[in-house]
Amino acid sequence: MPTNFSPPGYGWFHIFRNAAIRVGTYTGVCLSLVFLAWVVIANRAPLLEPVATQRNLAAALLLIFLAAMPVLRFLRHPGDLLLSGLIAWSLLSLTYVILTFSFSLLEDYYSAFRVFVLGALAYLLFATLAWVGMMIWRARAAEHTHLPR
Repeated sequence: MPTNFSPPGYGWFHIFRNAAIRVGTYTGVCLSLVFLAWVVIANRAPLLEPVATQRNLAAALLLIFLAAMPVLRFLRHPGDLLLSGLIAWSLLSLTYVILTFSFSLLEDYYSAFRVFVLGALAYLLFATLAWVGMMIWRARAAEHTHLPR
């Protein structure tokens, strides 16, 4: 992401000095709002029941797009990627726990801990791949600087 790019509402999160915490919090709030809207629309809007598959696909794609924000932002900084992703997914898991109080069948599909673990493993996988990629890139860069001329 360019440094001058600022998504809508991102200015509120400048109270956090660390970019990883700022991006993770922003992403977590966005993920939570989209998930909240998805669950409420799915359960309280019977008008959209004929297009349930399209509604669920659109919501899932939007969640994937938002969840990719820390990955795209911190691809060259695996530690920040993991921190940002875990903060974002923790906020989404907290929203999931709160929603299970109102929507009791939500807990039957996945427990809140399982939701957290699935997201944490995904971010851990991306952070590990980013770290391995950085190590390969640095090794190749160091190899090219020591070639005889």
